[in-house]
Amino acid sequence: MSPMLRQLLAVRPVDTADRTGAARLKQVLGLWALTAIGLGATIGSGIFVLTGTVAANYAGPALTISLLIAAFGGGLAALCYAEFAAFLPVPGSAYSYTYATLGEALAWFIGWNLILEYALSASAVAVGWSGYVVNILSEYNIQLPGALVNAPLDGHLHATGALINLPAILITAALSWVCYIGVRESAGMNSIMVALKVGIIVIFVVAGLKYVDTRNWSPYVPPNTGTFGHFGWSGVLKGAAIIFFSYVGFDTATTTALETRNPQRDLPIGIIGALVISAVLYLAMSAVMTGMVSYQKLDVEAPVAVALDAHGGLTWLSVLVKIGAIVGMTSVILTSLLGQPRILLSMADDGLLPPAVSRCHPKFKTPHVATVITGIGAALFAGLFPLDVLGELISIGILLAFAVVCIGVLVLRHTRPDAPRPFRVPWAPVVCVLGTLTCLAMTLALGIATWIRLLVWTVVGFSIYAFYGFKHSRLHER
Repeated sequence: MSPMLRQLLAVRPVDTADRTGAARLKQVLGLWALTAIGLGATIGSGIFVLTGTVAANYAGPALTISLLIAAFGGGLAALCYAEFAAFLPVPGSAYSYTYATLGEALAWFIGWNLILEYALSASAVAVGWSGYVVNILSEYNIQLPGALVNAPLDGHLHATGALINLPAILITAALSWVCYIGVRESAGMNSIMVALKVGIIVIFVVAGLKYVDTRNWSPYVPPNTGTFGHFGWSGVLKGAAIIFFSYVGFDTATTTALETRNPQRDLPIGIIGALVISAVLYLAMSAVMTGMVSYQKLDVEAPVAVALDAHGGLTWLSVLVKIGAIVGMTSVILTSLLGQPRILLSMADDGLLPPAVSRCHPKFKTPHVATVITGIGAALFAGLFPLDVLGELISIGILLAFAVVCIGVLVLRHTRPDAPRPFRVPWAPVVCVLGTLTCLAMTLALGIATWIRLLVWTVVGFSIYAFYGFKHSRLHER
């Protein structure tokens, strides 16, 4: 085997993936904070924005089936994440797990795609946040210039005539500052917002049940329109692939491993708990929303607001839910901006990115350089691109990462069978294989344009790896 190929396939020894870097950060997170981070990263644009897009364009009332498929794939991946998080309580999430099992080259590919996933997740939710803010302001006759609240590019990357989505940029910048000044402050702010938005979702479901018209659920799976992926069962599957990223908040919790007081116990519980709670809330709210109004009316940036505005008896709840949506999306942006810098930190610690990226603030104990990089990148994407382009790119990146994590559990079971595991995936061969196949199947449902964009992103990433990461890898030095 050539030296180059040997390095590309080199696996970082598990013993080197320790918590020696923890002194740079504050260990302040407990079980509730981790669960809240998972919920904060999960319950946001998916439930308040993207559910409407998927129902109107892909699945119709069968949106609930799309959500169940996505939850099933996410649940399988969550079990695998839980085993890795307890076994390797280090930042880097799927990147670190891949490095310990499948080699440096694939780890770089996963890490590079996680960068895309986190930055675009923050950006996509910021776009939805902007839509809700504009909607509420318009109710009070405050009209913002269209050129400053819309993306200058549409889903086909054609000019729209707008200049920039300024509200999306401003919220991204503000929350980047919160992440900059401390993880305790970020987690505390997130916990308050999680409690508020979960309460509002429950109120919406209970109040909206009275206005559900079962005729809006017929046909439950609308016939295929002739365009691949639009309605029919192919649309249901594509809808699951697009909305899948809404379930991946538990991944964010794993990036804070170095800031967790008892990661071996709390991370697995937080990961699985966040996914289960999120899935129940998603299904309940989506079923009620599509029952309150025809799915054909939900292709807007504020679909929950449309469902409420269609019923005069819920006027009292409309503004409250819209505020809840804004709060919910704010917490998703916050947790996305919290997760990516820690992945960059891990990659820089391994030598695959410049050492400056791994610097931590001496006072705030945060990866401040990586936080600034993340904030600038997310703000640019939020200001320039529409929601649909961002959503599909996020989904394909995280689906591939989840598939690799599922495979990695089986590999590590083979290479380190006797190592202690605080949490073990039950029926691992079945769960891991099903998780891998489910995630890969959903990637195939995404359009060719999404794959082309992923290819371009991958080429850019491996160019950086070839010119920098390959030469500076600390594993290579050892």
